[in-house]
Parts: sequence; structure tokens; C-alpha cells
Amino acid sequence: MDALALPIGDDGVIAGVDADGRPAVLGLNRPTPYDVVLIGGLWTAQVLALRAAATGARVAVETGRPQAWQRMLHAMGGGQNGLTVYDVGRVPPQGASAGTPVLVVRDCGMRPPRGRVVSGPWQSLLTLLPYLSPVAPGLLRRARLAGIQRVSPDEAAELGRTMGLPLAEVESLPALADGVTLWCADGDRQYVTTRPTDAETGLLGMPRRMD
Repeated sequence: MDALALPIGDDGVIAGVDADGRPAVLGLNRPTPYDVVLIGGLWTAQVLALRAAATGARVAVETGRPQAWQRMLHAMGGGQNGLTVYDVGRVPPQGASAGTPVLVVRDCGMRPPRGRVVSGPWQSLLTLLPYLSPVAPGLLRRARLAGIQRVSPDEAAELGRTMGLPLAEVESLPALADGVTLWCADGDRQYVTTRPTDAETGLLGMPRRMD
């Protein structure tokens, strides 16, 4: 797959393991704009942010709930070691480059406003949606990569129509376990289980869909 590449590359963020236990890697550090939508839980978005920072990327978080990111921010040095938290609409230009790639995480609720900072060369954008919302279809159409965690049967049916998912996958979505994401890119799909390290568990707790 274009977005989920095996084997692990130097610029890849390990999202978890696939059904065969092989590592699934998100290639977030790219010379071209790259938009990702995750319909899921904060826990998964934070694990991806931590792992992106571990690859050398700077992570800028735009959020309406900064308190939810404070523990992670303090653990990473209060913004000095690759993670910075901003209020909604207050993310400044990040100056991304091949040497300092950037991941912008938009944690702005069900209806994220139009962002001042968008994806660009060496700057990927991950938009977190806790549930399917009226803005989701438009975001999904523009995204190069979409991740879906457990949703209701009605949401699953709507996602099936929007994304052209097979019936078996539509029926699987309401029963996905915590930490499991269906990643979709260019017609390819892969179930990935995110298994936290001991350090991630200590900081973020166990995998969960709800916050």
C-alpha cells in the first residue's frame, strides 16, 4: 500500500501490527501534502503523535481540550522536545522541511473549523473526529489515508456508502476492539492493532475508544 508500507522505513511511524503480526507503518514524513483522517479515540491519536515525535518529527497539536494533552506535553519536556499544543485557530506556520518534518494533529471536535495550517511538503495533517459528523464525508474525500475505529451500525453503514467499503467490513466496524483501526488508502484496507509499549501505557493508559 502507498500509505501502509512494509518493511519498516526510517521515516515510518509504527501504527501497530496487522492480522499476521507484521508491523504496519504509516509513512507520514513526505515531500508532498498528506492528509489523514482518524475517526476514533484520542488515545490512538496520542500514540501516533508520540511515535511521530520519536522519528524526529515535530508535532503541533491544535485542540479545544488542551488539558487532555498536558500530561503528554509535560512528559516530553514542556514543548522543548518535539510537541507543542495550541488553541484552536492559533497554530503558527511550522516551517517544515526535509530535515524537520512536521505532523499537525487537529483535535477540534466533531466540526473542526477551517484550519490556518494545512498539509504541505514535509508537513502531514491528521484530523481526529470522535464520531462521524456532517463534515466527515468532505474530509474523507480529501484525505489520502483514513482510519476508522469502532463506530455505531448507522455510522458504519454511512461510511460504507461514503468510502465504498465491502459489506463484511461495514459489519465489522461496530465490533472492533479497543486499539484496532481499519486503515484505508486508495482502495486498499488493513486492520491494525496498536499495542502500546510499557512507557506509552504508563503515560496514556491502555487502549480505549472512548475518552
